[in-house]
Amino acid sequence: MTFKHLFSPLKIGKVEVRNRISFQPHLTNFAVDCLPTERHMHYWGERARGGVGLIITEEMSVHPTDRAYEKLVEVFHPEVIPRFRRITDRVHEFEARIFAQLNHNGQQCDGTISRLPVWAPSPVPDVLFRETPKEMEPEDIEEVARYFGRCAVHVREGGFDGVELQFGHSSLARQFLSPLTNFRTDEFGGSLENRMRAPLMFIEAVRRAVGDDYTVGIRLCADEMIPGGLDLAQVQEIARRFEATGLIDFMDLSIATFYNLYLVEGSMHTPLGYTVPLAAGVRESVKLPVFCTGRINDPVMAEKVLAAGQADMIGMCRALICDPFLPKKAEEGRMEEIRYCVADNQGCIGRMGVNKLLGCIQNPAVGLEARWGEGSLRPAAVKKRVMVVGGGPAGMWAAKMAALRGHRVDLYERGDELGGQVLIAMKGAGRDEFGVIARNEKAQLDRLGVTVHLGVEVTEAMVLEQAPDAVIVATGSVPKAHPVAGADGPAVFNVWQVLQGEAEVGQSVCLIDYDGHHRATSTAEHLADRGVKVHIITSSLFVGAELGPLQDLYLTRQRLLQKGVTFTPDIAVMEVTGEAGDKRVKGFNVYSNEWGEWGPYDSLVLAMGQEVDDRLYKALKGKVKELHRIGDCVAPRKVDMAIWEGHKVGREI
Repeated sequence: MTFKHLFSPLKIGKVEVRNRISFQPHLTNFAVDCLPTERHMHYWGERARGGVGLIITEEMSVHPTDRAYEKLVEVFHPEVIPRFRRITDRVHEFEARIFAQLNHNGQQCDGTISRLPVWAPSPVPDVLFRETPKEMEPEDIEEVARYFGRCAVHVREGGFDGVELQFGHSSLARQFLSPLTNFRTDEFGGSLENRMRAPLMFIEAVRRAVGDDYTVGIRLCADEMIPGGLDLAQVQEIARRFEATGLIDFMDLSIATFYNLYLVEGSMHTPLGYTVPLAAGVRESVKLPVFCTGRINDPVMAEKVLAAGQADMIGMCRALICDPFLPKKAEEGRMEEIRYCVADNQGCIGRMGVNKLLGCIQNPAVGLEARWGEGSLRPAAVKKRVMVVGGGPAGMWAAKMAALRGHRVDLYERGDELGGQVLIAMKGAGRDEFGVIARNEKAQLDRLGVTVHLGVEVTEAMVLEQAPDAVIVATGSVPKAHPVAGADGPAVFNVWQVLQGEAEVGQSVCLIDYDGHHRATSTAEHLADRGVKVHIITSSLFVGAELGPLQDLYLTRQRLLQKGVTFTPDIAVMEVTGEAGDKRVKGFNVYSNEWGEWGPYDSLVLAMGQEVDDRLYKALKGKVKELHRIGDCVAPRKVDMAIWEGHKVGREI
């Protein structure tokens, strides 16, 4: 397939980019001492090598009061300039262009990090950070504008091709623009003209600093998606007024605010391309290039958006975290080699929210490009016959990486399809996209010539008879057989049995949730979608306790409640009793220690943990030349660790 629009050049201000794909701003937590690092250089360099036309850096701080996160780059220090040059030189080496994003987070800062008052248009606490800010005085606004200008000079001297000012979801500028957060009665509040005054001061300061021959743009929130906030019609007028100044060269769009962060960072429960109508609305209002971002993870969809005239540039973020070479593969017609993002958010957004380094469940090389990036894999000095047992994500990745190094690989799976627990997880409500993880790897195994044996239960005798040079055991885990007293009684099922259609649950179910993740909530929703009355009991403070950092908590709880699911938190379940149709749950409140009983239910469903299936590994220990075990066979965890360990052992064996 050809992509005549996607791979056509675009003039943005004074810069021409080679195609219409932009690697969008996102936190990495790679900064050290608030300065850019070699890790940044290799990370962005890898995406440039992968064929992207434009890279826009993560937000970088323009002022000491702006510390929303501990590991922001502070651009106002002149020490950033030589570090920037190393980054921009690397990106330019691969003929990509790179803009720096400058920001002040305003009310969305954290004074416990900066040890300074938080500055904002009005003394209104942010819904997430909850710290009451200082209402900025006019001289404070002027100071921030001066700092924007100073930082823009550092950006230009650092070799960047342009600068983007963050006026979107997390920014002081948006807080001035929005009646939701700006309650001022002076010249910076009230009318739209007044609310635009401070953001215009920021733009003017930057333009004065860099001159007319440099590309300057803004990232604009297209719709705050909350009553009292900016809507598309208002943003269209704001966009027209910004364009009329003649001071900016492009508009990059975001959506929502911290009131509804699940829309800023949409999970797989959010439709693909969910922001396209907003981008189209802004584009019909202005003549400047408009960027569209929001779950566009497929070059085919990107081409359609461009062909329809709904945007001029396609922003991809998680798609290029997952596969840095997506642009090059698409341009060269190697669509079957693309590793598609599934917006599960565990490795990227979920890690950012708890101050960890950026990652990706499907790309272990994220942040480690210097060691594991493209071209780092070396052929094995000694070619081995490698036997991989278990066709889940760990086994597939181990087989792929070993085959890439030149080993002869046989992959055995006891089921009739590769994918392991992914095939079960994708049956949960709204989780079908999770199955793309397995599909991505199946295509690679076929391409590499890995011999796949399905429907084969590997035994100790079989391994010893074949005598491979190396054995990798990836036999995974299974639900705990007896996680609570009475679990061996009638009408007690685990989530696997439910999702695979092996459980006759009746019309009323109690789901006992010790998982706090999709395993429990997607199973509950799966049942509710079939008309079953579901009651979830959990020992956590609330149902879905692990979904918050993934931006899946709000919508998950909303859907469950709308479908009639009821919740009882804070209960440690100690025993289940009764016959089918009269099942009961006994436990105590973890805070009051008060005991209680719940029921009757037709059946019980348990999400109470997994246990390793390591029988083959233990049987082979000390009997084969080289033995490894990976994934849930080591300890039951999430898919990111299964892939990480499969990748690692495959490239090292």
